[in-house]
Formats: sequence, C-alpha cells, structure tokens
Amino acid sequence: MVKAVAARLVDHGKPLAVTEVDLPEPRPDEVVVDMLYGGVNPVDRYRAAGSVDGTSPLPRTLGAEGTGTVDGRLVAVFGHGVGTTRDGVWATRVVVPRSALIELPDGIDPRQAAVMGVAGVTAWRTVAELAQVTPSDRVLVMGAGGGVGSIIVSLVHRIGATVWAQASAPSDADRLRALGASEVVGGTADDLAAQVRGLRPTVVFDPLGGGFTGAAIASLVPRGRLVIFGTSAGPTGTVPLQDIYRSGLKILGYGGLRDSDQVLGAALATSLNALASGKLAVAIGQTLPLAQVNEAFELLAAQKVSGKLVLDLRRPPPAG
Repeated sequence: MVKAVAARLVDHGKPLAVTEVDLPEPRPDEVVVDMLYGGVNPVDRYRAAGSVDGTSPLPRTLGAEGTGTVDGRLVAVFGHGVGTTRDGVWATRVVVPRSALIELPDGIDPRQAAVMGVAGVTAWRTVAELAQVTPSDRVLVMGAGGGVGSIIVSLVHRIGATVWAQASAPSDADRLRALGASEVVGGTADDLAAQVRGLRPTVVFDPLGGGFTGAAIASLVPRGRLVIFGTSAGPTGTVPLQDIYRSGLKILGYGGLRDSDQVLGAALATSLNALASGKLAVAIGQTLPLAQVNEAFELLAAQKVSGKLVLDLRRPPPAG
C-alpha cells in the first residue's frame, strides 16, 4: 500500500490534521503525482469551515491547485473535483484524474506555477477576456497587494498600459512598483477618488467591494469598465447609480468557479504559457511546509500575506 502525508479536513471548523494516509489504487483514468507545491487560497479556508462545498465527503485532503511530477515530467494539477468532491493536492503524493493534469512549459518555476490555477487564471481572464485591456488604457488595480491583484499589475504593465496599484500595506509599495505599477496609493475608500484623480482610470479591477466599489465607479472616466472579482472589504455597498448610466460605464463580474473544467483548463494552459513567456509575473509572499498548513490559514485570516501563499509539499528527508 502506497502511503502519503496529507492535510486532512476531518470536521468543518476544526484545524486540519496532518497525518499519514493510504492512497487508493489508481484506476485506469487516474495517475499518482509526487507533489511539489500547492497554492493556498481564501476559498480553501471557506471549504475548511464548510461554507463552500459543505456537503462534500469527510474526511478528505484539501488543496485545489498545485504542481508535481509524473514519470519525471512537471505537471500542474487543477480541476475535475480535486480538493472539492475528491481528495486534493495538499499531500506528499496524490491520486488524481489524468484529465486534471497540464504539463508545465519548459523553464517555468513549479512554485509559481502552483498558484496559477486560481490566481493566475483569474488574473488572465479578467484582464484579457473581460476588461480586454489594451496599451491605451489607464488601469487602477485595487487590493493589489493580494495574490490576484499583484499578478494583474504585472500583466497590465506588460501589455503596455499605465497601471496604478491600491494597497493597504505600505510595505507592498516597492514590490508593486517592481511589478510595473507607476504609482501606489493607500488609504480608505473615502480617499480613493482624490488619490487617483491624476490617473483618470479607464479600467478598475476590484476584489474589495464594500465602500471601495462606489469609489471606483466615481473615479472612472466615461465608457470606463469596472471588473469585480471579490468582496474582501464587504459584500454590500452603496454605488452612485447616476455615474453608471450617465457615463455609460460597464460593470463586469468574474465568477470562475461556475465555469466548466474544460474552460478553466484551457485558461490555465494559456496563463501558464503567459508566465513562461514573461507576459505576467507571480509574487510569492511566503512558503510554508505542509506541517504548518493551519498557520497558513491564520495568515490568510489576518491578511498578513503579500502576494501568494504556497505550501511546500515535498516529503522531508528522514531525520539523521
């Protein structure tokens, strides 16, 4: 029997148990992957709490995206029920459907590739498909210190558009400028309109919600586009309706979890190629060993991570 060390969700709302498990025998349409790295996302916390996928079987291994090796080949693992309706990737070794694998392009960093299934796909699709950013755009990225926002900053900069970043932590400023932000602003929602008056944004990316959404709408020029992909600052807020219709604004929502595995898999392959070719960059904020998976959740809850949070899933060498 093949064994692995895995982060197991035993009861909703309880810490994950990092323990040894027996792997099932792979079926003809499955494969064993030796895992390297796994991405950690807010939705993983929601799954652990039971507010997302609360009816999925327990106990199970969490983790919906990661990278590993199969027969010496580097692969990304994502979708097809991994980490939701079946065991996920937060383990030293996993059994997954072959359809959940995408071979990594040459020269790609597997630690960066491990976060592309969620953050990378979200960044690529919101910029390229929804907003359709061009070099003539002036773009404001709110919540730019986060995993998706920082990737959007890099992608918009490489397209050739002007990009400003909004981030709550002053420590994020240098990193965001290195990714391509011309200016970095902070402050509250009430401060936003005055701070970005010099930009006159044609596009705003909003993962915050709350009062920030109304402020973003007020800052947009006529015919501008607002892309909403999260509500970390609050799920409700007041918006200036007259600004929307008088200025002919477009409000676009991204809900990637509703799309099919085929759509998301194609987007992941495209975004991985973009990472390999330098069209976007991934900022890894912190990497923790698998044994510290509950500490990773605490960092997310306290919003103490800049960039992406990654788990190192490689089996540690034996002591001595």
